[in-house]
Amino acid sequence: MILAIVAVSVAPLGTGSTSVSRFVAEAERVLREDGRVRYRLDPMFTTIEGDLPVIFEIITKMHEAVIQAGALRISTVIKIDDRRDKDVRMEEKVEVVEALLREERGN
Repeated sequence: MILAIVAVSVAPLGTGSTSVSRFVAEAERVLREDGRVRYRLDPMFTTIEGDLPVIFEIITKMHEAVIQAGALRISTVIKIDDRRDKDVRMEEKVEVVEALLREERGN
């Protein structure tokens, strides 16, 4: 199965606070409870791996969860890597770059 890798950031605007942690937690809870995709929480984005239509459905739920948490305006950024020639996991993308850097250093 060919999987997409998607970076998503769901951020509330105009909440009256510089902290968005509680909103991020609500969006992440959607991923945890859904269970159909692999994901990794990073400092600025969440990386999701899975079937693209399923990911879109989950992102919509994440967006709605932030609204339910009290946000009246949301900025959602989505970046999609939809490679169709072979299966690539999110960890493999990082491993390839790290291997190139090791080769450069001669290690």
